[in-house]
Amino acid sequence: MTPGPPRDPVRDEAIADAVAGLDGLDALPVAEHVERFDAVHVALTAALASIDKV
Repeated sequence: MTPGPPRDPVRDEAIADAVAGLDGLDALPVAEHVERFDAVHVALTAALASIDKV
């Protein structure tokens, strides 16, 4: 068992969904990358912040 907070399926799904937001990035104009990266950053920040509430 790995030390750390217990696994949270909802959080795990949110992380997977956030990272999936980068799918197809190579097909988008570079100008649209910032919006995608910002959305992923916000979602991952929220997931990390929720760990502190364990």
